[in-house]
Amino acid sequence: MKVVNENVPEDALNTAIPSLFVLLWSTGFIGLRLGSPFAEPFIFMFARCILVMLLLGAAALLWRAPWPQSRREVGHIAAAGLLVHATYLSGILLAINQGLPLGAVALIAGLQPVLTALFARYFLGEKLGALQWCGFALGMAGVAFVVVGKNITSGLNFAALGFAGIGLLGITFGTLYQKKFCTAMDLRTGAFIQFSATACAMLALSFAFENQRINWTPQFIFALGWLAVVLSIGAISLLYFMISHGAASKVASLFFLTPSVTAVMAWILFDEVMPWQGIVGLLLCAGGVALVMRRPAAGLVK
Repeated sequence: MKVVNENVPEDALNTAIPSLFVLLWSTGFIGLRLGSPFAEPFIFMFARCILVMLLLGAAALLWRAPWPQSRREVGHIAAAGLLVHATYLSGILLAINQGLPLGAVALIAGLQPVLTALFARYFLGEKLGALQWCGFALGMAGVAFVVVGKNITSGLNFAALGFAGIGLLGITFGTLYQKKFCTAMDLRTGAFIQFSATACAMLALSFAFENQRINWTPQFIFALGWLAVVLSIGAISLLYFMISHGAASKVASLFFLTPSVTAVMAWILFDEVMPWQGIVGLLLCAGGVALVMRRPAAGLVK
């Protein structure tokens, strides 16, 4: 059986890991919705980063994980972290705090696979065939179906849309930067560096624009812990692992599935209406991802 290393079979890379990533990543919007009423955006992100740093730092020391050997490598790792964490997550959280409906946030975030595929051609030399472009089109149609049944016209404003757009650019260029410069980083020490850089940025922004208000309710503590452990450690580690072992544009296609899965979770947890358009969208997104990943070269395994 073809493997990336002796411990990771191809079937796990192509099926189990992407499925788990989509499931974990989709809980991010839920966690942000639970925690955002109790803390200002930047101080919320700072608290999240500190918790992640404590956990990763302990893991790095316990397992004696290797650290980067040069300042240049540290700089690349920190830059990727600022794009993926500081820019993307803060942009999305600010958009939600500005009143942008989750359906609109999901729709904007759903553009990420297409942007990644477009820019990957120039930055990484990746090329997609007609079948893959059909998959991207099908995925976009699925995302549109997911949000068309929701009322996303109320709460739309230029500030909220701008923040969501900044977040979209952050995750797009962060994915490309991670693939180009950081595929060899250790996930424990590398992520510690990334969250350290993000924590510094969030603290500076909080002192510049906020009052550092946090209401430590049980709901906020649960949301903070979930976002730190499940999202920032679990889902991000899976994302970086897939990026290092596959084409960035094909890994990005998995983001087509997150709005649909998030809609299902919101239906279960918050009793939000799950219209027939959402079910159709979920099926279209799944079909689009299947097309993008179909060809042998599209697998996550090199």
